Amino acid sequence: MDPQRMKDVYERIEILDDRLGHRLRGRGGPARATPEQIEDRLRDLVDYTSELRELVRDLIVAIGARPQTPAG
Repeated sequence: MDPQRMKDVYERIEILDDRLGHRLRGRGGPARATPEQIEDRLRDLVDYTSELRELVRDLIVAIGARPQTPAG
């Protein structure tokens, strides 16, 4: 396992959640969403899912990788 890669992936997951996570969480209230709001949320979900898929792939690589040795 490569701890530096794991740390990098974790940081990218945090950034993704900070950037898009709040858009995907439920908004309280009984009001119905407009078609435009639903379309925007769906677009956000697609972006989140695509980036999360890439992060999971990188995480698997980090788990299977050997630690990088410092140069020098």
